[in-house]
Amino acid sequence: MIVALHGILVYKEPNFAHVNVNGIVYEVFISLQTFSALPKEQVHLYTTHIIREDAQLLYGFLDMSEKKMFERLIKINGVGPKVAMAICSTYSPSQFGVVINNKDIDGVKKVPGIGPKNAGRILVELSGFDVEILAPLTPKNKSFHEASEALESLGFTKAKILKALSACQGTDTASLVKESLKLLQTL
Repeated sequence: MIVALHGILVYKEPNFAHVNVNGIVYEVFISLQTFSALPKEQVHLYTTHIIREDAQLLYGFLDMSEKKMFERLIKINGVGPKVAMAICSTYSPSQFGVVINNKDIDGVKKVPGIGPKNAGRILVELSGFDVEILAPLTPKNKSFHEASEALESLGFTKAKILKALSACQGTDTASLVKESLKLLQTL
């Protein structure tokens, strides 16, 4: 089982990357969150290795919490790797934790490929689950989520918002928004 890759990023597209590890190039499926944060050369990806009768697939994540979220999601009946990746591309683990904690079925239905039936199933399956893996709601996570929503309503893309917010030092919503707006002017 391949649990991580450390190598040189050879090529990337929004849904996959090629990583050269000692002369062997691996194709790794990635989320948009990971795509936007991938470094230019050296890369370390936590991976989930899925073996099917017709393929061996690698799914890569820069963040361990995103990997844990993906692995938890694929255990839900009706949620395969493609849908789990769509969730990882739409929400960071902390944002998805907020959606689950709020039992926001519309938030789950925003994900491409998820209808009302699957959205309800996901909420039911994860409602009694230890949401530590999905980044529990703390004041910092709540502020991060609120700032992200505010910036999204101003028309910024999720990738730019994530990049700006991750560089911010503030802990409350207002300071995160102010800092992010300054950073977004330079991006």
